[in-house]
Amino acid sequence: MWFANFLVAGSNTMILPFISLYIDTFGDYSDSYVQQWAGYVFAITFLVAFFFSPVWGRIGDKYGRKKILIITSVGIAFSVFLMGFASSVIYLFILRAFMGIVTGFIPTSIAFISAQTKKEEAGKVVGTLQTGTVTGGLCGPLLGGMLVDSFGFQYTFTITGAVIALASLLVIFGIKEVKIIASEKRKKNQKHFSQKEVLFIVFRNPTLIALMLITTIAQAANFSIQPLLALYVSEISTSENLAFLAGLAFSITGLGNLLSTRKWGDLGDHIGHHKVLMILLVFSPIFFIPQAVVTELWQLVLLRFLYGIIIGGLIPCITAYIRQLAPLSIQGEVLGYNVSFRFLGNVLGPVMGGIIASYFSVAVVFYTSGIFLFISAGLLWIASKKEDKKQAREVEWKETYN
Repeated sequence: MWFANFLVAGSNTMILPFISLYIDTFGDYSDSYVQQWAGYVFAITFLVAFFFSPVWGRIGDKYGRKKILIITSVGIAFSVFLMGFASSVIYLFILRAFMGIVTGFIPTSIAFISAQTKKEEAGKVVGTLQTGTVTGGLCGPLLGGMLVDSFGFQYTFTITGAVIALASLLVIFGIKEVKIIASEKRKKNQKHFSQKEVLFIVFRNPTLIALMLITTIAQAANFSIQPLLALYVSEISTSENLAFLAGLAFSITGLGNLLSTRKWGDLGDHIGHHKVLMILLVFSPIFFIPQAVVTELWQLVLLRFLYGIIIGGLIPCITAYIRQLAPLSIQGEVLGYNVSFRFLGNVLGPVMGGIIASYFSVAVVFYTSGIFLFISAGLLWIASKKEDKKQAREVEWKETYN
């Protein structure tokens, strides 16, 4: 599973940093046009995925997640391959929309591994799996930059599709899904929830709601700058190897992720995932906002590396925390809703970034997203206080009536 995640993440990030440059090859467009459409093309995949992710989660809970992994990997490979033959921004937009239907390989793999892991070790194990994703994300932009500079966009898309197809073969022949069989007593006591009841559980729990909103905000902040990163690098660098340098600035965040993600998950298993999340959400804007005022490429690379170290723990800690809060029989669906909120952030971020950059500047995108990261820390603090009061009332009630 680690190698499959590595291949999918690496292949996806081969092309994502260069969407704006690819759009620019379709015609003689203004900078504001390219910036806006880069946001739209980047975001449409995640808008469609926002609606389909809970569906895949529910199907996975019922029929097994390996089937979902195969469907998504083959679908992604097919759509990416066709992107190399796009002749207009509309054609690219449609293909990215189709890709949204089958996007979800990495989130499904996280749910797949998490469901077969003890809750006490979930943060550490998911963190280990996440290293495969971030390692791929680290290598992908660098390799993609070299391929684009050397061979052009069409060959880069073709190679990317082939590598994702290889990941699907790894899943088909190398992954075995172990069905968790509950004891007879547990089966009798375990309730089966309808989709309406699952939604009721999610929206009634302030901590779950806070986690999903935090997921949206964090993803929106992170993705607000990604489609614009190549353009931003071109503003502070005069080098001819623009695609490679944009890939470097993009992937260095993945290196920070790689070095920290497992350690953050392990720390959350020991001291509590909500405490680790608070640390991450407070410190992430401290390294994100200063990226708006850099004057040299090395400054941007350093800040993005430090930012990557901080955000490396978000996914494993949020995933493990949700596992602690959600009943076993609906964990896949609840995680599916969390993935939907993540995709919602992936939609809002690029669109927000594109609009802000076109009206103001790319630097303003850093300021805006950093403020939202501070807001997400406040949401977690409020939810934690409500949870503490709820637990205190329950303890008081038990002491009163027992």
